[in-house]
Amino acid sequence: MTIFGELLVKPSWRFLLSHPAHLLSFGFGSGLARKAPGTFGTLVAFPLYWALSLRLTDLGILLILVLAFALGIWICDKTGKALGVADYGGIVWDEIVAFLLVLLFTPPGWGWVLLAFVLFRFFDIVKPQPIRYFDSNWHGGLGVMFDDLLAAGYTLLCMAVIKNMVP
Repeated sequence: MTIFGELLVKPSWRFLLSHPAHLLSFGFGSGLARKAPGTFGTLVAFPLYWALSLRLTDLGILLILVLAFALGIWICDKTGKALGVADYGGIVWDEIVAFLLVLLFTPPGWGWVLLAFVLFRFFDIVKPQPIRYFDSNWHGGLGVMFDDLLAAGYTLLCMAVIKNMVP
C-alpha cells in the first residue's frame, strides 16, 4: 500500500528498469544523481533536443513536446505513487520536457543556451509565485509537470526581454 509522502522504495537502477515509466521519469537514470538530480535531468534535454532538431521541424518538435508533457503526467504520477512521494527529487522528466521547450525557443549561440540553462534552473529551484503555488497545491503527475512548464515560461519571458535589450 502506498502512503503518500513516505518513501516506500529506494530508487535504484533495479527500480528504474522495473517499468518503462520509472526509467523515463528518472530521465534515463539522470535522476539517480545524489546531488542536484534536477540539474542532471535538465542536462539530458540537450542531446535529446539536438537529436530532435536534426530530424524534425520546429512544429514537429512542438508536437513531440505536447505528447511528452501528456505522457509525463502519467509516468510521473505512476512513479510518484510507486515511490510514495508525488514529486520525488529524482523524478526529472518534468525538467527534461520543460527545458526542451526552452531550447526550442532559445536564440542560436552558446551564450543564449547557457543563459537559458541558468535561468531555467533558477526558476525551477527558487519557484517564485505562481510556480510555488502550483508546486504546493497541484498534486500528482499534472502538478509535477506543470510547475516546470511555468519555470520554462518565466525563462522564455526573461530571455525575450534580454534579447530585446541587447543591440
